[in-house]
Amino acid sequence: MNTATNTTLTVLGYVRSPLKDRKDCPKQYSEGAPQAVIEIDPAYARALETLKPGQDILIFSWLHLSSRTALRVHPRGDTSQPLRGVFNTRSPDRPNPIGLHHCRILALDQTRITVDHLETLDGTPVVDIKPIAGETPGAENWGAAIPAALARELRDACAAGWRRGLFSGFNGNASLRLGDTMIITRSGAPKGFLAPGTLTTMNIVSGQTTGPGTASTEAAVHLEIYRRVPGAHAILHTHPPNLLALDVRTGDPTPGLPLYEAEAYNQKLAVLPPMQPGTAELGQAVGQAATTHPAVFMRRHGLVVHAASALEALALSEELDALASIRLRA
Repeated sequence: MNTATNTTLTVLGYVRSPLKDRKDCPKQYSEGAPQAVIEIDPAYARALETLKPGQDILIFSWLHLSSRTALRVHPRGDTSQPLRGVFNTRSPDRPNPIGLHHCRILALDQTRITVDHLETLDGTPVVDIKPIAGETPGAENWGAAIPAALARELRDACAAGWRRGLFSGFNGNASLRLGDTMIITRSGAPKGFLAPGTLTTMNIVSGQTTGPGTASTEAAVHLEIYRRVPGAHAILHTHPPNLLALDVRTGDPTPGLPLYEAEAYNQKLAVLPPMQPGTAELGQAVGQAATTHPAVFMRRHGLVVHAASALEALALSEELDALASIRLRA
């Protein structure tokens, strides 16, 4: 066997994380891994050039507390499972304990990289960083460093809403939060057929457009909700036909029905008086109402719903419009 002449690893920086004990670390990032900061040695600052918030990266860490003599382990530490060779597991205990972590950059401040989730201990050495997706042949490029996975989430939710009649033509708008960045549909984008070129980005704090084109005319509504509701990660502004018809017919769009569901959903809905669309006044009023209600109906205009994901926002929008349909029929 050939012996490598230089196998030295250079530590580029260290992880700063709320995880202080190995037993507290999730097995996978999808199991509740917290946000973390990667502090890179200033000597490697130029290697970070052109990385941007919103970009998906691979972090390679050196799992320094791992056993390097382990060749077989019980998967996930479960002794009820048979032993398995470590090369067929994600166990940190292995001859070369290199960790591989898929992260998304939320912020980049000189040599400090804030990432959305990282399942490693505070103080874990970082030995490499690589980009993903952007160099993959056939990968979708949505522009403005918009992650393809988030763009697809927004596209799928809008397409489903269009099929259900909540969107029509070019009306309505939709957005997602990514750190201090808002990904939002551009003005004139057909919600049922979102594609690369139909989204842009804005800075939530300043309100400045940071991506291509013009953001939706209702961007102020989205910005105010994100500023006031930390748990809001997705917003859909739809024009539900049944809610609007109920508003026109009765002046009261709330699902006032003798149904358990109606009582529950009625508590989630705030109703605002008619206001001019696209104004700062409307944005502030919706933002304030959204602090206590996940759904806000703007009379003579439409419905705004915020949630943890675009699909959750869509589901609540559908429920409210379905209840309005029942009330119209009753």
